[in-house]
Amino acid sequence: MDSLVTGIALIGLIGIGAQWIAWRFQLPAIVLLLVFGLIAGPVTGVLQPGDLFGDLMQPLVGLAVAIILFEGGLTLNFHEISGTSKAVRRLVVIGGTVAFVLGALNAYYIAGLSFWPALIFAGILIVTGPTVIIPLLRQASLAQRPASLLRWEAILADPLGALVAVLIYELFLVTSGAHQIEGVAFRVLIALALGLGGGWLLGRGLIRLFISGHVPEYLKVPIILVAVLAAYAVSNMILEESGLLTVTVLGVALGNSNIASLTEVKRFKELMTILLVSGVFILMTASLDLATLVADLDLRVLAFLAVLLFVVRPVSVLIATIGCGIPRKERLFVGWIAPRGIVAVAVSGLFASLLVSRGVEDGSRLTALAFAVVVVTVVAHGFSIGPLARLFGISSGSGRGLLIVGATPFTVALAERLKKLEIPVLIADRNWRRLGRARTAGIDTLYGEVLSEVAEHSLPLNSYTYLLAASDNDAYNTLVCTNYGPEIGRANVLQIGKEGTEQGEKDFAVTLGGRSFLGALGGYTALNDKLAEGWKFRATRLSEDYNADDWARDRADEAETVLILTDGGRLLAGPAVKGKTPKKGDLVLSFGPPAKDPKPDADATGKEGSA
Repeated sequence: MDSLVTGIALIGLIGIGAQWIAWRFQLPAIVLLLVFGLIAGPVTGVLQPGDLFGDLMQPLVGLAVAIILFEGGLTLNFHEISGTSKAVRRLVVIGGTVAFVLGALNAYYIAGLSFWPALIFAGILIVTGPTVIIPLLRQASLAQRPASLLRWEAILADPLGALVAVLIYELFLVTSGAHQIEGVAFRVLIALALGLGGGWLLGRGLIRLFISGHVPEYLKVPIILVAVLAAYAVSNMILEESGLLTVTVLGVALGNSNIASLTEVKRFKELMTILLVSGVFILMTASLDLATLVADLDLRVLAFLAVLLFVVRPVSVLIATIGCGIPRKERLFVGWIAPRGIVAVAVSGLFASLLVSRGVEDGSRLTALAFAVVVVTVVAHGFSIGPLARLFGISSGSGRGLLIVGATPFTVALAERLKKLEIPVLIADRNWRRLGRARTAGIDTLYGEVLSEVAEHSLPLNSYTYLLAASDNDAYNTLVCTNYGPEIGRANVLQIGKEGTEQGEKDFAVTLGGRSFLGALGGYTALNDKLAEGWKFRATRLSEDYNADDWARDRADEAETVLILTDGGRLLAGPAVKGKTPKKGDLVLSFGPPAKDPKPDADATGKEGSA
């Protein structure tokens, strides 16, 4: 018992530790999970999942994969799909079909897999891995169109690959004599009905129960989680391994229901999925036999990987995007980027064990092939996405920009200054008239409600480090920061309006609202009044001739530092600049009165001027 508890704790520690290190140093998490899992398992022998869990290993992995696929289905919203571009839909439908056919041929003829494992593996590889691609998009700061294509493809294809693999496995059971085709067809329909009906009933039931007060709000997520596990178990009782199909469909049905605050459920599932995928990946890697793994990675596998990277993916994307009006460079770029993630490894490991139990000996190769595909694609695409985007001219910048919610004289003046400094900036507002001055100044704008689902999915958040809520409504600013905190980071959502308050570097908005922005100067009215009185934004690049002491001496006493762009390209704003001493090469943007200005400020290009 003690060894089991220790093992589970070790798996959690290794998995989440790898995730944190990956975030801290901007590395692909899956690579670190692979390295840590190999060290803990086959290299040192500290973690032995087979001895630890025994016969429970496969059911536990199955449950984890079921919850992961349910979360993937939960993100598949038909209303959002209808608003996506023609290119996204063709990339998923046509591109996915071409990739499946070419992938199956590649796995069968090049990798040397037998017929059914080749088909199942091709289905799994349809998934491009949202758990991998979305962090890469944030790091690369792509232009909006290629980023949208890659993001939506990953989200929409995530449940489809598992669905295809499950259906192919059921066909395999029919051909092997384990099931009759009539019985399988009937049971597949039952599984689909269980998923669709269960999702519809769960959604309708929860809505009525919450409205009537028979179920408290805090039990919403536990009820949904238990329902998912129950649907998985019942479906598997009806048809072997159909539970994965059921829970995926259940997620899709529930994701398209009208349950209030479904976003909270999605965020909980996302957090749980991070924990599960990390744990499953550590379990899978720690279970590997290095000698077998090395033996499986022969020249055929290398050829298989080369064809996958340079033929299957590019050809499927180029065919799917014909006539979509996308520039050739963007099509080539999207045709190169297709990292596979942890879901592919977890699902491959599950089907590998199922095939082996059915007498398909080369089914065990799926795990090694999946690891090879994930590692090669993550390394190749993860480290090339940024340079390739800059080479093709489709990078939106360094991802160090500012997203402003609320078009006011103060925010427009700030945006104009940031634009001159070539720092990405966008102003969003639900009032078309208020955006007029920003549009005239050539500033990027978004007209619409930023709290709507459409805006949340269309905003290029990967281009911006910070969000500043600066409307004339303090409650609205608080709501915006609370909503986007989990997406951008609690430390990176800022708001004005906290007049007379001033937060320190370590003061975070734990639950509601954002961190204070220029709190010492006041709120909406005070900032706009100061601008009307002649206060200006000044940018100063520190150098050998003009250092931090000179800058501190010359600046007005009332002036406040707005942001600092460090010499290394890091953007600091809000409380992050409090107590921060700028260094040589740093660019400092301040907001202060015009009275004391003994030395003109210099912008990012070294030219003197102020705005």
